Amino acid sequence: MGERYAHRNPLPTFLHRFRDIRDYTNPSAGQSTICDVYRESHGDSNNSGSIGHLFLLDLAEQQFNGTAMKFIACTLGIWIAGLPILAAAKLESVARDPWRGAIVVNAADGSVLFEDNADAVGYPASVLKLMTLLLIVEQVDAGLLRLGDRVRVSAEASRMGGSQVYLKEGEVFTIDELLDALMIQSANDAAVALAQHVAGSREAFVRRMNERAAQLGMTRTVFVSEHGLPPSEGQMPDTTTARDLAKLGIELSKHPLVFRYTSIRERGFRNDSFIMRNHNKLLGEVEGVDGFKTGYFRAAGYSILATAKRNNVRIIAAVLGSENRLVRDQKARELLALGFSKVPKPAPLPSSTPLISASGIPTLHESSIPGSGVHSRITGTSSESLSGGSTHSPRLPPDPSQEVADETLPQDVFGRPILWAATLGAGALILGAAFTRIRRKK
Repeated sequence: MGERYAHRNPLPTFLHRFRDIRDYTNPSAGQSTICDVYRESHGDSNNSGSIGHLFLLDLAEQQFNGTAMKFIACTLGIWIAGLPILAAAKLESVARDPWRGAIVVNAADGSVLFEDNADAVGYPASVLKLMTLLLIVEQVDAGLLRLGDRVRVSAEASRMGGSQVYLKEGEVFTIDELLDALMIQSANDAAVALAQHVAGSREAFVRRMNERAAQLGMTRTVFVSEHGLPPSEGQMPDTTTARDLAKLGIELSKHPLVFRYTSIRERGFRNDSFIMRNHNKLLGEVEGVDGFKTGYFRAAGYSILATAKRNNVRIIAAVLGSENRLVRDQKARELLALGFSKVPKPAPLPSSTPLISASGIPTLHESSIPGSGVHSRITGTSSESLSGGSTHSPRLPPDPSQEVADETLPQDVFGRPILWAATLGAGALILGAAFTRIRRKK
């Protein structure tokens, strides 16, 4: 793809990736499969290794049901990915503990309820796909696009690495299907296909992203891509701040159609031959959460723009650049809870409010309306607004009951040759069994 690469030392990369996979064995992680977290953690990578090991993870997930079997298969895939591969340009990490920056706002009026280093610049990674979503949803709402419009996949889109739905050149999907892939699977190939269809070229679409960001007052945001992948050598990274992400979230929350895509936990693609699983693990775990999106690559850290709606109050929380995925998710939970605690609950509806219209047709309850927090597709406060100045609040106090569990495996585990041999041997057997099953099905 015209990109230049440099070799990197495989061992530290491998150790880091294996640590992420171990999160699957930790019940507090709240994961249903082994490969989901790894796919999020290392899907934002546009190199030859990423395509191979993500394919191996998908194979493991489809072929094996047992947690232990999946663990070994994924471990083998990550080991292969840790071999000397061609890597994109190196960026210095901006991730911090617990975050690079964070902010909580009331979606109704943009008032800032909490912030900490909210103007620190970081890398949004796949969170920026929310701007891609916003531009398309705005055109759908304006009648310029239809969800049923058909998009033909280009050769360039089919070659995108990282998290993907493996689009093939010449395939045709609807905008609706590709938006599902964009938000649920965080598919980079879907992002490219949509950008090319909507604006004629990727470059033209990115220009629209920056123009819209300027209109929203996202003054410290610069987009260079429609997907958020780390840059190739010689390219600049996408940049933003927690405050700018919150501004994007406020605009997204004005469009009920947005939640049609950000609230889905799992969905099939390509006639259910490929199962997409959302990387936002707050869905179904935190009351009222119906969006928005997570993002990660190594230098960026783990980020999330999250939102929840309770009692007709919508809170938006942005965590940018956390060093740890579990910490990011936990802090997002705490920030949402803090936001709701600072917004007075609205008065209940009068008891005389009719639930049946004059025609006898039942009226729609708010929870049945997209964007209200429940959807048919789901299987001291500050008066300062985001458009005004900055309001500094103290950092959230730690909650001992919510601490992330310590790692359970010894740090020197990969210094043991026996474990190396056992892992490779078991992985080879599993792959052999998988391909045997595939041949039998044929």
